[in-house]
Amino acid sequence: MKTFQHYIDGAYVDPAGGEWFDSADPYRGEVWAKMPRGTEADIDRAVAAAKAAMTTGPWASMTPSARGKAMRKLGDLVAENADRLAELEVRDNGKLLSEMAGQMRYHPEWWYYFAGLADKVEGTVVPIDKADHFAFTTHEPVGVVGALTAWNSPLLFIAWKCAPALAAGCSVVVKPSEFTSASTLEYAALTKEAGLPDGVFNVVAGFGAEAGAALVAHKDVAKITFTGSDRTGAMIYSQAAKGIKRVSLELGGKSPNIVFADADLAAAASGAVAGIFAATGQTCVAGSRLLVQNSIRDEFTERLVEMARTAKIGDPMEADTNIGPVTTEPQFKKILDYIDIAKSEGANCIYGGGPAEGLPGGQFVQPTIFTNVSNEMRIAQEEVFGPVLSIIGFEDEVEAVEVGNDVIYGLAAGVWTKDIGRAVRMSKALKAGTVWINTYRAVSYMMPFGGVKHSGIGRESGVGAIREYLETKSVWINTSDAAPGNPFVLR
Repeated sequence: MKTFQHYIDGAYVDPAGGEWFDSADPYRGEVWAKMPRGTEADIDRAVAAAKAAMTTGPWASMTPSARGKAMRKLGDLVAENADRLAELEVRDNGKLLSEMAGQMRYHPEWWYYFAGLADKVEGTVVPIDKADHFAFTTHEPVGVVGALTAWNSPLLFIAWKCAPALAAGCSVVVKPSEFTSASTLEYAALTKEAGLPDGVFNVVAGFGAEAGAALVAHKDVAKITFTGSDRTGAMIYSQAAKGIKRVSLELGGKSPNIVFADADLAAAASGAVAGIFAATGQTCVAGSRLLVQNSIRDEFTERLVEMARTAKIGDPMEADTNIGPVTTEPQFKKILDYIDIAKSEGANCIYGGGPAEGLPGGQFVQPTIFTNVSNEMRIAQEEVFGPVLSIIGFEDEVEAVEVGNDVIYGLAAGVWTKDIGRAVRMSKALKAGTVWINTYRAVSYMMPFGGVKHSGIGRESGVGAIREYLETKSVWINTSDAAPGNPFVLR
């Protein structure tokens, strides 16, 4: 059994309180490692190191181009260690090795992309309307960033949050989920090997109410970036407001995946399965509400049931496994509770509908499909975060948009149609941060990602992501030799 340590100021250190907690393998249901239990004292130490790195350390005086070179080196090291990190991630969160390996091989692209942006942050000379003044703007790092990541894709979130933050010149303190801390703690060693100065990248493991709350409340943390549920996001938002901190929140979703009768039905069925059963449904963009045009609803439902029947549930390390375990025991119980709620509300379970038996660990849920679902049901309104699909019929575009937007979330949406005009109309009408047309779950370091409504604030990835970690400074220079005018009048 491995015992992990915090990573603070360029070194692995024991928790200040001298306590560790167990981490369980979701597939086997066995404790496989011990994680350091972070406290306020650990957060204080990590934030102090991050602050020093930005003020008196070499990071503060490093040129943007030099920062970019270190970040590119980190990308290279991640690429070299991709398979090892992917296997560690699977051990800790139970997601498929095939998916995590793909994520880790793509992961370096965020470091390369934002490394290239590090020395492209330019100010402007403003043609100011005051004849005796010269005015320009500069952009400066916002300060120490507290990054709180979710348990479903810990290392992907590191890339999304920390690459733009470091490109902007910030330093970071990462608090990973208590359920999946191992990969982030292991990853930290690569930052030192890449040449990032001590204190630039810190990791404190622990529980949200202890280490997480201390990080959000810390007076020297200027910015909080969080991925997780909207309930927790609201609590973090409220706490951060007390310190007037900048906040980015990537929260939950209840995304509509909309299939029109003119779509390529084979492709749409594959997209529907990818949207809800991939990653065991444990993804914020899960297309958990499948809206199908009434004229093809029965035929399309049959296709989905047949595909669900062929999905192999089992060991996430095996290449032919399609659905792995649910990552945490509380989440496993939550999914089963929602299945019971759906049945009690009158939804018709036509496939699955319970735990998958005969597998190690016990945290397996069958791919589950409900019909006879109305959009007012809890199963259609609340985020389940599991392999549970609700099929809802619709007549036309107007109804599809009305139902699609009738939730508190707005993270993503999918549209399947061969009609380009309809595709454009739907992309405009759907209230979501991302709209996929004839595809689903496509991501790129080049494309902004985030939501509207309860799905969050701010955007990750893309050129604009670096602005989330910058402050704009306006500089005025009086070029006149003349004596100043009336000091009591605004110039």
